[in-house]
Amino acid sequence: MAVRVLVELPDGAFSALRTTPELFVKEMRLAAAVKWYELGLVSQSKGAEIAGVTRHEFLDALGRFGVSPFQVTADQLAEEVARE
Repeated sequence: MAVRVLVELPDGAFSALRTTPELFVKEMRLAAAVKWYELGLVSQSKGAEIAGVTRHEFLDALGRFGVSPFQVTADQLAEEVARE
């Protein structure tokens, strides 16, 4: 089930990305999902769902936005390895 949300944007917003309103909204959803993933608020699968893309496409987007696909720090990873 999907929920429609009305978001009002100024006319000039679409020219910022030189795109159509439909593509602008798609990119906005993707950018929000990537940021929420980066902040640790959503998982990769939930981020992909929010963005309306596959998980593989979401991973590609993480790279495009310069966000690591790993949500653990190097220190956390070292601790995890040390436990095993």
